[in-house]
Amino acid sequence: MLRSTLLAASRSGAVRGLVERTPLTRPVVRRFISGDDVDAAVATTGEVLADGRYVTLDHLGEDTLDAAQATATVDAYLDLLRRLELAGHTGRAEVSVKLSAVGQMLPSDGEKIALENARRICVAAGAVGTTVTLDMEDHTTTDSTLGILRELRVDFPWVGAVVQSYLKRTEQDCRDLAHAGSRVRLCKGAYNEPASVAFQDKGDVDRSYVRCLKVLMAGDGYPMVATHDPRMIKVAGDLAGDRSPDSYEYQMLYGIRPDEQRRIAAAGNRMRVYVPYGNEWYGYFMRRLAERPANVVFFLRSLITTG
Repeated sequence: MLRSTLLAASRSGAVRGLVERTPLTRPVVRRFISGDDVDAAVATTGEVLADGRYVTLDHLGEDTLDAAQATATVDAYLDLLRRLELAGHTGRAEVSVKLSAVGQMLPSDGEKIALENARRICVAAGAVGTTVTLDMEDHTTTDSTLGILRELRVDFPWVGAVVQSYLKRTEQDCRDLAHAGSRVRLCKGAYNEPASVAFQDKGDVDRSYVRCLKVLMAGDGYPMVATHDPRMIKVAGDLAGDRSPDSYEYQMLYGIRPDEQRRIAAAGNRMRVYVPYGNEWYGYFMRRLAERPANVVFFLRSLITTG
């Protein structure tokens, strides 16, 4: 019930206004968001890379219905990639892009615009020696996102995909994507989805995650195991078997279980941290609260302490 309420709130303009206007919110947001601008993003990247972890950066924004805003988001990514190159970070830092932030939801030619905008980002990423992963959003965008992925991979075969184990279709999507050269991030999913398309019980989501992991680890692609769940981390390690440590990686979110992130990296594994930045933090922040009750407790305790 709490998760559903928070996920519904992530789409509410009224709740968004209330949360964003509350001064006490911002110190708590800093746990999950590196900062408002590219300077903060590059600084945080340097800090994470310094202890052996990797990074993927997300310029926050989604559900863009304005073509100019979509273009501005692309420009922000191009600036970020230039700054990462100047800082010498592109060997271990890439970017993650939500297609709805670059035009996918525009009422006219949204998919075409998103494809061209994503292509601009891929060209820039390739030029500085790094990669791009297409974030997955709610289930209504899945087919569109995978279609754009296929188009991009014609010229940029290294573009990463994201799949979500709470969707009933994902095991088959993993079979389709588990081929040589394919980079696939497997997460559990963080949107409020109907029972017609998504598992509602946590146990069913976890079992789906394991089935999907088996497919990806048995395939010829590059699995990216995005989870904070100790059980799933152990399962992934067991399933990896004789895979070399550079043939797959673990991923976690910035601000969540940082000590475990460092432990995984210190053990010789690739550990990539998803680092979001920017002013459009509300939807992302609410989904982080919804994922784990501990995050809500942390949020409320911080408000009380700060107040």
